[in-house]
Amino acid sequence: MKRIPTNIITGFLGAGKTTSILSLLARKPENEKWAVLINEFGNIGVDGAILNQQGAIVKEVPGGCMCCVTGLPMSVGINALLAQKPDRLLLEPTGLGHPKEVINKLTSDTYQNYIDLKATITVVDPRHFADTHYTNNQNFQDQLSLADVVVANKIDQCVDYDITAFETFIAQCQPAKAAVGKVEQGQLDLNWLDIERIERQAAHSHHHHHHHHASGNEAVPLPEVELAPGQAYLRRENSGQGYRSCGWFFAADQIFSFSDLFKLFSNINAQRVKAVVNTERGCIAFNVVNRVVSVNELSLEGFESRIEVIDNEPLPWDELEGILCSLVQTDTAS
Repeated sequence: MKRIPTNIITGFLGAGKTTSILSLLARKPENEKWAVLINEFGNIGVDGAILNQQGAIVKEVPGGCMCCVTGLPMSVGINALLAQKPDRLLLEPTGLGHPKEVINKLTSDTYQNYIDLKATITVVDPRHFADTHYTNNQNFQDQLSLADVVVANKIDQCVDYDITAFETFIAQCQPAKAAVGKVEQGQLDLNWLDIERIERQAAHSHHHHHHHHASGNEAVPLPEVELAPGQAYLRRENSGQGYRSCGWFFAADQIFSFSDLFKLFSNINAQRVKAVVNTERGCIAFNVVNRVVSVNELSLEGFESRIEVIDNEPLPWDELEGILCSLVQTDTAS
């Protein structure tokens, strides 16, 4: 059996991993079929809905690091994608996940005949190198330590100091990185995918867990995100590694006010906000980092809206939920 070229695309919250994968999918060879395994810290699953727009085969592992405990959700997702016989497999671990365990899984005896693990690519926002909130974070450090390729994204939003801090860090990396890039809008070089991986050491051991996992050796499966008949929305929360997330899943007939939602997202003081939402302007993907909101129109119809907020402090979720509910109305025109 042909071994499938595989890459891990890592990066901390808001670095631009999903945008980078979207860019790769948009420029992949037309005759190739690519698969993507998405892992999100939250329990709602936003990124998979966005990536589905590019025609890739997508599987999601929501609810925290996919390698925790037995790694069963990760294995199930990989196996399902390999069964589709893709030409390339991309894995996007959560920004709060530990890439070493993902690498160990993909290079284990279980997958050595099926997966050809190539370069691990880590996407970073250079502005984070001046913030100890990021530089002191173990996952941030390990993502950089294990990367074969490090890409400074969002350089159009950086000042000279940010770029210098990034370059200074890269110059100190041992062993040296196979490639280093500076890009805007996640425009990764397709040639980076075929760079050979070398063994690199993580800075820390992997020992975190999440509240929905059992204390023994078996993972507790998350219930499917599905609304009951007549139910307008549901809410899911998660916590781990010093972070909290809260997500909402709204029925397809719940239509949001685009302008009011944009204003709300601009004022939420959280580490990360992302959403795919039905509005009066159509289905819109929102991406919010440091209160800066970017939007992208999607060609989805009859789609359930998904909203996820992540922060290192618990936020007034009930109050936020009340505001969200006030911005929707039933689609009586359809």
